[in-house]
Amino acid sequence: MKVIGIDLGGTNYAVGLVDETGNILSRIEGKTKVDEGPQAVAKRLSESVKSVMSNTGVSARAIGIGSPGSIDHEKGVVRFSPNFPGWYNFPLAEEIRTHTGLDVFIENDANAYALGEHTFGVARGFDHVICLTLGTGIGGGVITHGFLLRGSVGIGAELGHMNVLPNGPKCGCGSNGCLESLASATAIRKYVEDGYSRHIDSSLFKEKNASQITPKDVFEHAKNGDYFSLSVFNRVVSALSVAIGSLINIFNPQVVVIGGGMANAGDFLLEPVEEMVKDYVLPTMLGTYQIKLSQLGKNAGILGAASIVFERASKR
Repeated sequence: MKVIGIDLGGTNYAVGLVDETGNILSRIEGKTKVDEGPQAVAKRLSESVKSVMSNTGVSARAIGIGSPGSIDHEKGVVRFSPNFPGWYNFPLAEEIRTHTGLDVFIENDANAYALGEHTFGVARGFDHVICLTLGTGIGGGVITHGFLLRGSVGIGAELGHMNVLPNGPKCGCGSNGCLESLASATAIRKYVEDGYSRHIDSSLFKEKNASQITPKDVFEHAKNGDYFSLSVFNRVVSALSVAIGSLINIFNPQVVVIGGGMANAGDFLLEPVEEMVKDYVLPTMLGTYQIKLSQLGKNAGILGAASIVFERASKR
């Protein structure tokens, strides 16, 4: 079975034709241009769907879309997405179905990521999985007994908004001390901007202004022993470890997968997290889980979206 996976982002999108083994047979990327309105975006995505099928001469069975925001996965509606102005209760599935004639299924992008890891990634073969994706924000997904946990109205598993530091930094959701406010790329940039005037002698600021510095820069300087970069890195590791320890205690997963751009730090991030998590899990939980880095890379979004279709097909 061949399906279409659409990784829909606020700035860019990617569309791929995917087979059941996870091979991407054809791929197209483009600018989302959300300012043009939801109908225009839906039409653009639909044209890309037609193009990837035309490139291979293969017709897809259905389309899966991983979209940020609150998603009504049963109706295929984007209820609300902060990076998509005007997308209130927009029937994205129906719009694309009208243009392509294919069945369309939508999930929150973090849930799609979890499905992708479970279907094609390092969580393949496990029935109890926690996935965290570390990027501009922090998304999460939970697989339990082999099924995606969605919650009563389909918007559960907002793992980035679990509180790990009461009275901590203000989060974009309006609360304080969420994991996202402490360990996301946005949080790292804020640490850097706030610390610039007090740590001007840090090697981090020798070649770039604070506004130009990325999490990758911080991790590289931390690796080289820069004191300020290490302090930022350690805050990230601490927050992640508290959160992962709590999630292990709650869900008893076989594997915790860390993905997103920050996972590119590799063992430099993984090893201290693995060690510190031990301080926060119940003694009976020790040895029952693994923590792994995602290996899906730039294909994670497309494969996650395609996995939505494969999951639906498995239930029929």
